[in-house]
Amino acid sequence: MKETKSVLLILAALLISLALGVEAPPAEVSYTPFSDAEPILDALEEVLPPGLRAKSHQELQSLWTSWVKSRDAEIRERLNQGDEDTVINLLVFGTSFTQQPRLTAAQLGKLSPDANQVVEGKPGTELRAIIQSRVQDLIMGMDSPGNNERLLFARKVAERAGIEFSDVHGKDKAAHYLYENYLRVLREQSSYQQLLAAAHSLGDPTEEFVERSKIYKDRGLSLDTSLPPDFALEVALTSMRDRGLLSAGSVGRVGIIGPGLDFTDKQEGYDFYRTQTVQPFVVMDSLVRLGLAKPGKLEVDSLDLSSRVLEHVERARRAALEGRPYTIQLPRDPLRGWTPELVAYWKRVGDQVGTSVPPVAVPPQLQGIESRAVSVQPGFVKRTRALDVNIVLQREEVPEKAKFDLLVATNVLVYYDTFEQSLALANIQSMLRPGGFLLTNNLLLELPSLKMRSGDYVSVEYSARPADGDRILWYRRLT
Repeated sequence: MKETKSVLLILAALLISLALGVEAPPAEVSYTPFSDAEPILDALEEVLPPGLRAKSHQELQSLWTSWVKSRDAEIRERLNQGDEDTVINLLVFGTSFTQQPRLTAAQLGKLSPDANQVVEGKPGTELRAIIQSRVQDLIMGMDSPGNNERLLFARKVAERAGIEFSDVHGKDKAAHYLYENYLRVLREQSSYQQLLAAAHSLGDPTEEFVERSKIYKDRGLSLDTSLPPDFALEVALTSMRDRGLLSAGSVGRVGIIGPGLDFTDKQEGYDFYRTQTVQPFVVMDSLVRLGLAKPGKLEVDSLDLSSRVLEHVERARRAALEGRPYTIQLPRDPLRGWTPELVAYWKRVGDQVGTSVPPVAVPPQLQGIESRAVSVQPGFVKRTRALDVNIVLQREEVPEKAKFDLLVATNVLVYYDTFEQSLALANIQSMLRPGGFLLTNNLLLELPSLKMRSGDYVSVEYSARPADGDRILWYRRLT
């Protein structure tokens, strides 16, 4: 009875805050308790990180709190390298600071990560010259960024690395910094391709998926996003509805783990519109379209450890409380050869939560790119919230009946190894109501100690290109 009253008080406070535009009750976030981590530590003792390996039970229990806090700081530090990766995406694909042609993924494949080697002779030489010109143009933009938010951010990232733009020496140092990071990204991409090829050679699709699901475990945490995985989520939700796993109006509270920030689109690197977050609103859109959520009762929280994401979501919410909508830009390159189903999704996405508006003009360098824009209604935007949560090591603490009906994590858990994915799954379990679901495009280890069990999956192709698609799995919390 006391728990019921507590839940009702929390929900009442939240509804009042939304209606009146006052602050929502602060979230209570805690670290993963040792009692939940203990069976994971036992089951995975052979793959534990050095700080936890070969320790007795008593030693693990004694050092758990300090290790968790230290590891939390280390994971958050990975955001810095992710920021550098984002700047390199801007360098390679951006059009706001240069007249040089953009590079494509196919062209990048012609370049060697070895600064002293060029692949494919003359074409590689020309492409490297383009990159070097882009480096100089980006430095000029960073030196005088004006109000260009991307150039301001790139300059901040460079300054964090100790680079100043006050003289020629500083600009030379900036050029070296950008080019070295560009080569690092090329090396990493080459390494990832080799790992995937090795996994594919095993001839076991499941083993290949396992390796693909943790391939970025040593990479910086990048915030860049793209739209196709959101289409795959809608396909999965449709399948779950049709199978009777989700019923009409059954989804009230949703959490988006790592919603991302579209600074430079993960696949195309567009930078001709303002930074935006898309997934919270398009997931809302899908849930309403499928009849799984009622517009006036749907709440979507963004769980992230990046202050950039959290502040962006909070600014959007505050603007919505003042009656201002949130506009998202949705560019599409016809040359990518999207499937008819994905194109149809692109044409309709957002029609349940907003209205189509004229998009930002596509720059001349991107001739042929199509774009549309959606103005998301303030009524939906103000029902979002930002929570500072490192999903590997943290969770939100709420009463059972106030927990999430659905959690979404696409292209997030891929940044962690099996041990940290298992810790994340324990935290996800703790935040889901009994019977609630996790949707993800990663295959996760199902330990007996956890109550999370996989149900099924859908495979979604984005185009006819090799490996251009996703597999969305759903995991359910047992009662």
